[in-house]
Amino acid sequence: MRPEEAHAWEALVATARRTVSDGLVVGTSGNVSARVDDTVLVTPSGVPYDRLAPDDITGVDLDGRQVLGTLVPTSELPMHLAVYRTTDARAVVHTHAVHATAVSTLVPELPAIHYMSGALGGAVRVAPYATYGTDELAENMLHALADRSGCLLQNHGTLTHGATLDQAFDRTAQLEWMCRLWLTASSVPGLTPSLLSETQVAEAGERLRGYGQRG
Repeated sequence: MRPEEAHAWEALVATARRTVSDGLVVGTSGNVSARVDDTVLVTPSGVPYDRLAPDDITGVDLDGRQVLGTLVPTSELPMHLAVYRTTDARAVVHTHAVHATAVSTLVPELPAIHYMSGALGGAVRVAPYATYGTDELAENMLHALADRSGCLLQNHGTLTHGATLDQAFDRTAQLEWMCRLWLTASSVPGLTPSLLSETQVAEAGERLRGYGQRG
């Protein structure tokens, strides 16, 4: 294990534990990964995140061959690898967040209820349902993820990616928040929430690229 892999593993475990503490997953549902050069570090299958230690590091190459550790990688490995093969992402977060999963059962696309849709590249699409851990699910996800940094998985959950674990996690949290917002607004009897246009979402996305501190 190289120092950079050890550091990335530490950050990955912290992020995985945060998905639990922030209520985005229950138990070991969902998974997290980070890319270091051509090695993908992933949470192992079925191991509670609070039990993961430095020696539990689990890594595969871009073809899915295990190159680090002895624990079996997450069953959702095909989705994670598909993202890394087709984008410049360095981190992926997959959750079973309640409100986002609920929305995935109702609509083919999250209505543009808030300008933070722009932070994910535009309207958040829902990938059609496929059995978890399959290449079919990974393929469906890629179509929904085209030109986006996040999508919903029908009757399943969320997937976001980013340049860092913090960014991928933040996008997951924002997506869950937007889903909760839309469900709340649309539940008011006799009223329909106002939505933003594609132009408005795109304009917000441009402004969000320069958001935050410089340097």
